[in-house]
Amino acid sequence: MLHLRSFIVGLLFLALASPVFAELSEVSVAQQYGVAFLPLMVMERDKLFEKHAKAAGLGDVKANWVKVAGPSVMNDGVIRGALQFIAVGAPSMITLWDKTRDNVGVKGVSAMTTYPLYLNVRNPAVKSIRDFSDKDKIAVPSIKVSTQAIMLQMAAAKEFGDANYGHFDPWTVGLSHPDAQLAITNNTAGVDAHFTSSPFHEQEMKIPGIRTLTTNYEILGGPATAVVIAASTKFRDANPKTYKAFFDALKEAIDNINKDKKAAARIYLDQAKDTKSTPDEIYTMISAPDYAYTLTPQKVGKTADFMFKIGSIKTKPGSWKDLFFPEAQSLPGD
Repeated sequence: MLHLRSFIVGLLFLALASPVFAELSEVSVAQQYGVAFLPLMVMERDKLFEKHAKAAGLGDVKANWVKVAGPSVMNDGVIRGALQFIAVGAPSMITLWDKTRDNVGVKGVSAMTTYPLYLNVRNPAVKSIRDFSDKDKIAVPSIKVSTQAIMLQMAAAKEFGDANYGHFDPWTVGLSHPDAQLAITNNTAGVDAHFTSSPFHEQEMKIPGIRTLTTNYEILGGPATAVVIAASTKFRDANPKTYKAFFDALKEAIDNINKDKKAAARIYLDQAKDTKSTPDEIYTMISAPDYAYTLTPQKVGKTADFMFKIGSIKTKPGSWKDLFFPEAQSLPGD
């Protein structure tokens, strides 16, 4: 009996000394609206994450796909652990990186989509961004924190000096792209400008009187990552196989899109339930030279430097690589 008791105590000691933690059996992925999020739609439709998770020996891991209007909900969700992966603009990821350095440690998994963001306006009196006034309302996904909001601040700093980077902030309103498109079309609540993306941009261009003032490419001086995937270090450390399965699935989705963009266009229309666009229109959008689905970050470091300069973040990253997990650091980003 003494030997049996000693044996049991020994097993308990070993169990306590060498705990085995099971990885999550369910993850939640949050995204916004538009063709920019097509890789996640492909992942959802083709169950690519589930495929890679099973190949990694994780069994039947479930993915929940969540649609939200802007980054604010996603930022809170990834910090609290309610969301494991979020698709956000580079400024949102940079803000989270700075805010969570001493706790959950949010970083970029990779880039996902590089594409132009278009500042569209219908007010005929606004011939350049210098003409905006308190008579105008500019719709962005989230005020002050979305990519579009930061682009407006960068444009203001360029036009009116660094000290006036917030020049346009009082005239911005937070709306999802579908709601903003409806608002600028109907001039609802005074919204006469929309900093938007495809396919909403192309749809707005069909409306007489709406035109583009500038783009994020003009503001940043070249192609720029518009959407990144972010996750917390806390989640990644506790779930390394799940994290890698997601990364590999994202890579496969992007590869599949780039191999057959006509098929990808049809997937978008089906998954997004978009009845306003045609397959040819979506194909033209995603095949344009300035549009790319890629894991490689572009102009993320430049955006972070600006955000540090105006005090939006407290810590300046040494380089763009500080903002991303190792899987992305080997890519030729900036």
